[in-house]
Amino acid sequence: MPTIERYSGYRFYFYSHEPNEPPHVHVDKGGATAKIWIDPPALARNLGYKPKELAIILEFVRENQKNLLDSWYGYFGT
Repeated sequence: MPTIERYSGYRFYFYSHEPNEPPHVHVDKGGATAKIWIDPPALARNLGYKPKELAIILEFVRENQKNLLDSWYGYFGT
């Protein structure tokens, strides 16, 4: 599970066994977890985050979309 980014206590990472899905990141903090599609940024799954936290996460993904996609394709290939 390579960690891609850390931001404000959130850990953004990939599972190494999910190359057949569209680009996405998993995000953990304080027992909560979410799966976020990168392009376009959208919530795939949420377990424990409040709407305000999801807004912060989605904004981070929007602002860092290029770097996250570069990391995805660098790790899994095209």
